[in-house]
Amino acid sequence: MMNMDNDSCVRGNSVSLVYNVDKIKSEQLKDWGEQPECDDVISHSRGLLLWKGSNGRPEAGLWECTPGRWRLSIPADEFCHFISGDALYESVTGDKINVSAGTCVLFPAGWEGTCTVKKTIRNVYMLTI
Repeated sequence: MMNMDNDSCVRGNSVSLVYNVDKIKSEQLKDWGEQPECDDVISHSRGLLLWKGSNGRPEAGLWECTPGRWRLSIPADEFCHFISGDALYESVTGDKINVSAGTCVLFPAGWEGTCTVKKTIRNVYMLTI
């Protein structure tokens, strides 16, 4: 039997925590600051930690980021389900990944490249060990 705690969270016997991320407004997200290593336009991030394991991993959350371009390196396997926005990820080897609502991507640990956000993106992510 599932019980609604609020508009964004459901608790039940068979799950620990489930969020309806469509009901979480941008204003409810925590300010995570500017993206490091931005090129020209400074991208700004905010998010919400949805779950973190007892030893700090895995971690799941909701992330939102404004337009801009920056270099990044992914330290651990990261699965992302993009739920809005438009962006381009380009690896150092030249592989290009266009993301928009509905796109799912698994970035392997050690992935390096750039992210260019064209329209504010939002995704649900999970980082592994």
